[in-house]
Amino acid sequence: MNISKWIGAALGWSFGGPIGAIIGMALGGLVDAFSDRTDLESVFKQSQQRGGYQTRSSRPQTSSGDFEVSLLVLASIVIKADGKQDQRELDFVRQQFAHMYGKERANHAFQLFKNINKQEIPVQQVCLQIKQMMDHASRLQLLHFLFGIAKADGHVSDVEVQQIYTISGYLGIRSIDYESIKAMFYSSSANAYTILEIEKSATVTEIKAAYRKMAKKYHPDRVLHLGKEHQKGAEEKFRQVQGAYEQLQKEVGF
Repeated sequence: MNISKWIGAALGWSFGGPIGAIIGMALGGLVDAFSDRTDLESVFKQSQQRGGYQTRSSRPQTSSGDFEVSLLVLASIVIKADGKQDQRELDFVRQQFAHMYGKERANHAFQLFKNINKQEIPVQQVCLQIKQMMDHASRLQLLHFLFGIAKADGHVSDVEVQQIYTISGYLGIRSIDYESIKAMFYSSSANAYTILEIEKSATVTEIKAAYRKMAKKYHPDRVLHLGKEHQKGAEEKFRQVQGAYEQLQKEVGF
């Protein structure tokens, strides 16, 4: 698959609005990779015919390609948050894409990512587009991935945490959900409670109810529409919920 065909397959609602402008500029940097400029023009036209970005009262279903492009843009924001680009973070993005999409598609995505990374990205506008067009479960999956990037160099800096928190707010993710996902990347005896979104004073009944609620919220089937490539990331969140519950079972004794 050449890069023009990959771009055409990857873009749906994300081809428009502020994300569309970012992708358009990034594609301009890849024009030499296209066999003919008409290929690039064809990609733009086909993506627009599929609907592009519109103001809608209801969200369209998020495709794997829209999720992929959103990941690339938000990953760039987080990687540049501390004023430097650590090679381990860049390698993490490449490895995650190779793991999810295969080597060829990951290489195309990373070519695009390098050109996205050269741009100043309007964080709020990009996040509001994603919030409007992407379902809640997929936005939670985005947040999980962003913490993975920040942790790739072995340490999540305060400025990275603040940037992800800002992104989370713009994406319409509640603080309690943000703290739950954040806790999955830290080692602390209190994290089991945070992951399950309950207080340390919670009763056994409340712990069990919280587990059922969180297991439903983070169940891999919630992002089934994104394709099997995103199932493993969702499964990791699900395992964290199960692990938190099992830890409390041992600590509390039930």
